[in-house]
Amino acid sequence: MDLLGTLELLKIKSVPNVWVDTIWELDFTETEPLDYRIEGEITEHGLEAFKKVYKCLLPFATEEHGNTESVWSRFSESDVSPSALVALLYHFVQLVQNKKASVAQREYALHAAGLYFLLLEIPGSVANRIFHPVLFDKCLDTLKKSWPQESESGRKRKKDAVKSSQSDPKGRKRGRPARRDESEIDEEFDDGDQEEEVYFSGQDLLQVREGIFSLLKNLLRLLPRFPLKDKPQSVQHCLQILIELTNFEPVVGLVDFTGAADITRMKSLPELAYHGLRLLCSPMHGEGDQTVRRVFHRILYVILMMSAGEGSNPVLLSATQHVVSAREQAIRFVSHIVDELKETVLPVFRILLQHICAKVTDKADYRTYGAQALVKLLSKLPCVEYAAFIKWLYNYSRHTKIPYRVFALDVAMALLEQPERQADEAVPPEQVQFLQHSFLIQVMVFGRCSDKAPTVRSRALSSLAQCLELQTATAVGAIQELLQGTSGRTVDEEGLTTSPDNSDASASATHNQQKTLGVFKTIEVTKRADATVSEAKEIIAMLRLRAGDEKTNVRKSALQVFTSLLKYRVIPCTPEDLSTVQERCRDPAVSVRKQALQSLTELLMAQPGNRLVQESWLTGVVPVVLDTENSLQEKALVCLDQTILHHIKHYDKYSNDDSHQKLAWDLLAHLGGESQELCRYLTKAFHIWSKQDKFSSSFINNLISHTETENSAAAWMLLAKVAGSSPKLNYGKIIEAWDNISREQNTSSNTTCHVLCVIGHVAKHLNEDTKRRLVGDIMKWLKAFHSPLVVVSAAVAALHKLGQSESLEETLSFLNLHCGQLVSLCDSYLSNIVLNEDGAACIDEDLVVKYIFTLGEAALLCPSKVEKRIFLLIQSILASNVNLEPSAGDGDSEDLLASQPLSQFKASAMPTVVRAHAFITLGKLCLQNEDLAKKCIPALARELELCEDVSIRNNVIIVMCDLCVRYTTMVDRYIPNIAMSLKDREPSIRKQTLIMLTNLLQEEFVKWKESLFFRFVSVLVDPDPSIARLSEFCLVHLLLKRNPVMFSQHFIECIFHFNGYEKHEKYNKFPQTQREKNLFSLKGSKNKEKRMKIYKFLLDHFTDEQRFSITTKISQNVLASFVDGLVPLDKEASDLLSDTFEVLRSKEIKLSTMRSKPGEEVQPDDDEIAMATAVMQVAQKKLISQVQKKIFIENVIPIITSLKSMLEQMRIPALRELMSYLREMMQDYRNEINDFFAVDKQLAAELEYDMKKYEEQLEKERESENMSSTIQPDMAAAPGTPRPSPRGSPAAAVSVSGGVRAQTPGAAAAASPHGAAAGSAGTPLQPHTPSAAVFTSPRPVVPRARKMSLSTAAILNSAKKVAETLRNQRSRCVSGVTPAPSGENSPSSKPASLRGRGLRLSSSNSSMIERAISTPDKTIENVTFNAGVSYISMSGSEQRNSEKTDQNVLCLVSPDKPPPPPRQWNVESPVSMRQTRRGNQRKTPLKPAN
Repeated sequence: MDLLGTLELLKIKSVPNVWVDTIWELDFTETEPLDYRIEGEITEHGLEAFKKVYKCLLPFATEEHGNTESVWSRFSESDVSPSALVALLYHFVQLVQNKKASVAQREYALHAAGLYFLLLEIPGSVANRIFHPVLFDKCLDTLKKSWPQESESGRKRKKDAVKSSQSDPKGRKRGRPARRDESEIDEEFDDGDQEEEVYFSGQDLLQVREGIFSLLKNLLRLLPRFPLKDKPQSVQHCLQILIELTNFEPVVGLVDFTGAADITRMKSLPELAYHGLRLLCSPMHGEGDQTVRRVFHRILYVILMMSAGEGSNPVLLSATQHVVSAREQAIRFVSHIVDELKETVLPVFRILLQHICAKVTDKADYRTYGAQALVKLLSKLPCVEYAAFIKWLYNYSRHTKIPYRVFALDVAMALLEQPERQADEAVPPEQVQFLQHSFLIQVMVFGRCSDKAPTVRSRALSSLAQCLELQTATAVGAIQELLQGTSGRTVDEEGLTTSPDNSDASASATHNQQKTLGVFKTIEVTKRADATVSEAKEIIAMLRLRAGDEKTNVRKSALQVFTSLLKYRVIPCTPEDLSTVQERCRDPAVSVRKQALQSLTELLMAQPGNRLVQESWLTGVVPVVLDTENSLQEKALVCLDQTILHHIKHYDKYSNDDSHQKLAWDLLAHLGGESQELCRYLTKAFHIWSKQDKFSSSFINNLISHTETENSAAAWMLLAKVAGSSPKLNYGKIIEAWDNISREQNTSSNTTCHVLCVIGHVAKHLNEDTKRRLVGDIMKWLKAFHSPLVVVSAAVAALHKLGQSESLEETLSFLNLHCGQLVSLCDSYLSNIVLNEDGAACIDEDLVVKYIFTLGEAALLCPSKVEKRIFLLIQSILASNVNLEPSAGDGDSEDLLASQPLSQFKASAMPTVVRAHAFITLGKLCLQNEDLAKKCIPALARELELCEDVSIRNNVIIVMCDLCVRYTTMVDRYIPNIAMSLKDREPSIRKQTLIMLTNLLQEEFVKWKESLFFRFVSVLVDPDPSIARLSEFCLVHLLLKRNPVMFSQHFIECIFHFNGYEKHEKYNKFPQTQREKNLFSLKGSKNKEKRMKIYKFLLDHFTDEQRFSITTKISQNVLASFVDGLVPLDKEASDLLSDTFEVLRSKEIKLSTMRSKPGEEVQPDDDEIAMATAVMQVAQKKLISQVQKKIFIENVIPIITSLKSMLEQMRIPALRELMSYLREMMQDYRNEINDFFAVDKQLAAELEYDMKKYEEQLEKERESENMSSTIQPDMAAAPGTPRPSPRGSPAAAVSVSGGVRAQTPGAAAAASPHGAAAGSAGTPLQPHTPSAAVFTSPRPVVPRARKMSLSTAAILNSAKKVAETLRNQRSRCVSGVTPAPSGENSPSSKPASLRGRGLRLSSSNSSMIERAISTPDKTIENVTFNAGVSYISMSGSEQRNSEKTDQNVLCLVSPDKPPPPPRQWNVESPVSMRQTRRGNQRKTPLKPAN
């Protein structure tokens, strides 16, 4: 069939010309329905008509007919209109615009679009006006819209896509929603019609896909033949479609971009799409690099894993395998283009790299993908361009935007994983450093470790740790250079200067207006020079500082750096560096504690033979078995198990060459030696392990095999822990070991104690003969009194275990027999010493101590054998030779002396060590005898107060705290006496008292009553920093968790107590002795810093609810008490109020939302759930704070304003702190204050005036400090000069929004020191007011006939002073004194003449002075009065310029007249303003066209 016959299948001649003309006139934007009969005839045979027409037209496009025949001439000869053919094709193309189009309609659209592309391909199509940009774009859209899922997935994608951080930056106000296009509106209406959606089978989808594939081939055949250079919009649209098709379906394998392109061999749509992009890069589709620029701009979002439609914001895609694969293909395509086009494409390629940096999503995974893509593409740059880009990247890394600085670190780390580039000859010498890895590490990474943003600091530190983990020669060498101080880099003006301490990252991005199209252009980043700091000590100090950073992630990253530095021996292991890591095991954050455990364990595994590392590991890890977090307990147990227990083998298999075995026994040796105090934590660990059946019989046997080796001490220590939970011991081995110890005299005390402990654990499993033999041996040891005290305690405990039986009577009988013998021996020996007059003169102190100690241990087990005689013996040993006279003013002294049981004895001459142990024994006796305890507790309290011996005071504290557990009611009244030891002169006593009181408070044997809380928190300012840190730990981690409201309940009373203020009816009323007051006093200005430290510590651990509540309570219970007159205002009250206002203005009392900076509320976290939780918490806090702000202002402002007036009248120095607080409050609560003052404009004017005065005073004080070396002008006031107002010097500007602004002459004179000097030489100007005179100048309060506002009074006072000054000037002029002219000091000022009796006086700046209308500006001759207002007449030229000078004149109403209504203050509510704006911006609803 020929061409004309084939065209008849499309019924071209049957199409009405009117319909064709209408389609063309509407420019293919709208369609008129085609006659359904014509459409039916065309579609009667399906797609056959389109296929046959395509087959007939194809030879004309491929030029098989040659130049001898043209299809257009044949159309003309056959009267076939090409316009009608195009209109008919458009009719079928637009069918796909309907989402509910059937499969057949979609196929018609695809074939019609293919025919249109074929017509364009035929030579002469342009001359015959076949091309139309709208139709061309719609045919391109057919590639996308014909696929069902694409058309229906827009709504779903918006729900499922990950939100891009670039489109909604953190910390900014939410903008107005973007205007929705018609497709989005249509989707909403289509939601209710989902049941009518057309569903497609797999076969249907396959047919549509084949149609898209064929159409795309047609397009690719068209592009080499049909130039689009003059059609930029069509090129842009074609790029968009092709980019979307690159992600249409997965590609099996990799797309080959290198070989010759053969469309017929391509089998996937992405392959065809990339080939189309390559064709568009041809010069025939754009001049220069325009098309390449467009291609790179579009492909940018594929690399960043975003979906960017035409004119829409990019939407972040989930990082699925399909999306990641498409990204990889895009990177390979860009690399191929760069390889092919080489230098011509490098400028655009550089822009692409910059835009990857600028537009990457600020999420961890996407930053990693972006950095990897950037590094892969950078490998295509020559060395010169590579160095230039690294230079740009450095400036980018110092951008003001935090995400930019973070991404720069990710890129630097990705670059470090690549081989270092070698510079070629083309690279300038000054840019060689940019090719080196050392630049990336020393400058880019390390330079961000002190960034002001915690996110950047954390990422930089973790990157530095990763550099060490790379273990490459260049990375380790660069860090070593950095720490050795040899890496100080300086670059010329064209380069850069680096600083690791740069913390402001002040570089900002500026986009130069390049001659480029669209937004895809060069990004210029400004640079700023820094100082070079590369001292090793400063670097280590910085890392230690980061390890204690306020942000959790920064501390965690700093630990990683320290671990890597120490693990790879970049720096030596010093106690300071190890303690930095070790201390983080007590960090408040769980993640930091976990990191510290991991870091110490890694370091121990790297250096198992380092003794310092072993000690640090034990000190850091072992106590964590008692951590409150279960996960940390488990981690610590795992570390202990894998490090110690797991490597305990039989001695036959032991070898010193096995580092793990040797490490395990070294650690056990430490625990049994220098680190014995850590064994208490191991008891908890072994208790948990025993429940898990960790200790098998083979493990026990392995331990026993080491008991007779060099590891015997450690083995016995471990057996003592294990024996209590494991009955699988070899008892014969234990008995044999005891026999050896009992025969030898050189066995260590610790080993003996451990063996006795094991015997006690296995006693119940021994037979009676063995028990009797062991009891005999132990009694023989005890009766010899040669053993150390620790062995005596262990022996008595073992004796107790050996004597236990099922019958309680038998057990008591055994104890009375054996322990009674020990008590009798001790009684006999001590009686000989005490009762003998010369017994104390020649005693063996060690032996006496052993008898006393043994007596106490034995007496605990046989109280029935302890007679009263023994009580008297111990008391006589304790009798003090201290003068027990009551001190003056001590209310409890008589009571203590009346109950003193030792007063009946003669003063003892026993050595201190004997008396110290005697107190311990007395405490043990009191535990078994309540009557003795009643008598001794007052004596112990008195001894604690008067004794000078440190050891005795220490033991008395221990005894009293132990007695408090047994006799809580008895000891409770003496808790204040114990608490006084918190101020003992010996640090060890203070520490012991702090620990003992914490234990009692934890177990609730002691309550927070009376002064105890204030005594406890006063330790926060202890002169010993270790004790202060211990008190912080006890308060926060042990006591606050049990009582979360503890701090807030006592906070207000803290202010009264630490200021020693006792005039309030409620606070600070608990009983105190004068000695207590003197010891714990923090009164006065010298202790203000200590008081503030306590306040801030307490506030720092408040919740937001408690902060808000305490602020309200302070205003109502403290400030309101002074306002209401319940508490007098005096000097003591001034210190109290000063502290109160300092507390109110401190950052610790502010709500968390007001304390955090914008953009720092949410810390980025890789865990999406954690991040979502953080965002929710921030939103809740913001909502709460808005409500609380309003309530706060309504409650506090009235009290503050009233108290301010009282302080001004009483001249209380605390007014300065009040003004500071008021200044701070007006910054934090600006909107709320404006709303509050809307109803009281007079008060607002006064407050604003006073704040202006206070600001001027602060500025003057700063100037005076800066000019302290300058000669000060004479400040003496002239005779008759009035005193300044108590509210402040009136020489200030009064400014009220929408009101009047005035300035007195004194202000102008005081504004410049030169002017002041000139005035003192001639005209006696108003003297400069000292800073203290602003609020405290002694001037009596003068009653006024009518109440005037502060601003009115100040202006009147100013007018009087200026008039008085001018009178003095005139009188001096009359007497013949001619003042020196001062015009040279202010050449720009106009001279004002002072005329009187022919004399003239020049005054500088007089014309610029704002004055009251009743204030004369010169000597006057004629005065007129009019309507109660004095008016100064002007003459000459000045009268003609009155309109200009009147703006500097204030008109004042006579005080006798009623005041005018107050001026409206120009303050609007933000709510009403927003409503007004919304009303103005609301658009008129659309009306129907008809």
